[in-house]
Amino acid sequence: MKKIFVVITTLGLFSCSDSKKEKNVSSSSPVSFSTDGKKVIVYTTADSTAYRLSVTDTLVFKDMGQPKETEICVFVDPGKTFQTYFGTGAALTDASAETFYKLPKDKQQEVLQAFFDKEKGIGYTVARTNINSCDFSSDMYTYVADNDKDLKTFNIEHDRKYKIPFIKEAMKAAGGKLNFFASPWSPPAWMKDNNDMLHGGKLKPDFYNSWAMYYTKFIKEYEKEGIPVWGISVQNEPMATQRWESCIYTAEEERDFLKNHLGPTMEKEGLKDKKIIVWDHNRDLIYQRAQTYFDDPEAAKYAWGIGFHWYEDWSGGIPMYENLKRVYEAFPDKNIFFTEGCAESFNASRYNAWVLGEEYGRSMINDYNNGMVGFTDWNIILDETGGPNHVQNFCFAPVHGDTKTGRLIYTNAYYYIGHFSKFIQPGAKRISAAASRSQLLTTAFRNEDGKTVVIVMNQGNQSFPYYLWINGKAAEVKARPHSIATLVF
Repeated sequence: MKKIFVVITTLGLFSCSDSKKEKNVSSSSPVSFSTDGKKVIVYTTADSTAYRLSVTDTLVFKDMGQPKETEICVFVDPGKTFQTYFGTGAALTDASAETFYKLPKDKQQEVLQAFFDKEKGIGYTVARTNINSCDFSSDMYTYVADNDKDLKTFNIEHDRKYKIPFIKEAMKAAGGKLNFFASPWSPPAWMKDNNDMLHGGKLKPDFYNSWAMYYTKFIKEYEKEGIPVWGISVQNEPMATQRWESCIYTAEEERDFLKNHLGPTMEKEGLKDKKIIVWDHNRDLIYQRAQTYFDDPEAAKYAWGIGFHWYEDWSGGIPMYENLKRVYEAFPDKNIFFTEGCAESFNASRYNAWVLGEEYGRSMINDYNNGMVGFTDWNIILDETGGPNHVQNFCFAPVHGDTKTGRLIYTNAYYYIGHFSKFIQPGAKRISAAASRSQLLTTAFRNEDGKTVVIVMNQGNQSFPYYLWINGKAAEVKARPHSIATLVF
């Protein structure tokens, strides 16, 4: 039987945010904002239609004043600003790279354009990859020989076959730059107390310094290849004992590894500018983990933010979006960043399942409204089996490449993600948005160029009109059944 704990915390004598700028705290300063003469361009993706990020309407604002209780509205207040948007992207894993290079050249170019081109695609600006092997690798590997504590044999030759060329292609397609970060699933087996890269286990204290240096070796070798590394996370899913590569840290163990080993080593090796992400696991324990890291100023000074995944819903209940809000309220100077999520249990008969995209839309809207700054999908592309994967842990990607026929299969998840990534630009500020009916989920951002982006998702089966309402002016919009729309003006 699972035990469920309610943890009550008390504040210590100091808070890590006391002496730091609160870059993600909300602001309610009045702003001059007029809808006069503004046209609203509506982009729509809808079930049982051909609409896929399609322009479906061009609207204008008209006087409305006080809405009636029977009139459905999405209220937007540009004067209330919150966190700064960082970006959207996906993981460029071994599996994604291998799938990419098994496709015909024209399909490879289509994949790059679809994800990274800002005009013809959905404009990804973020990428993640794995340090050492992960489940979405065809083989288990590390970058050093066994028992090489001094890392004299460190070599990334394995990655030069598929992964490094793929990352370079993605960078080029994105205009020459990606915010690229890397995460380890496990240290080498000989550094762990279970002598196994799989099945959890812990890093032995004797190898804390060696493992800290391992990250710096990875960063420097990748940068020699012409791939700038924006940051790292400490450990992928540090509370999950998996049948694939995994390693366990309690919150205190991860905190102490960061403040006593990884952080100082990164600084000593001239990598102080690289961002470090803690946790990199589910929403369920995120507050307890955040409190442990960020209430310790010596650990907190090394952490850019906290990463999270969406796999906590083991009971079939509602995802724990509110836990992000608690972290956002308590530690507004730290970034909350989605580092992984996918639809699991791959089955090719479900390529067209509308729920695939809706899972993304629902999570992204709720997570942004609770303080998330950016979103990193899991594998950017997988093959027709939902792999390759050396432990048969197959899953969905937004796009699948059939390596037998050479065709690309776009699931609606690609389009749902695109409703955010294509229109919200890095540096945008989230602004207040609220719907008057629960069928509609909404979030909104103001780009630095002055454009406002409002995303509205209709979870229901019915079509109905609603009003985009700003300061007594409104534009009438049609909500199609099971749809997502991005309104830009």
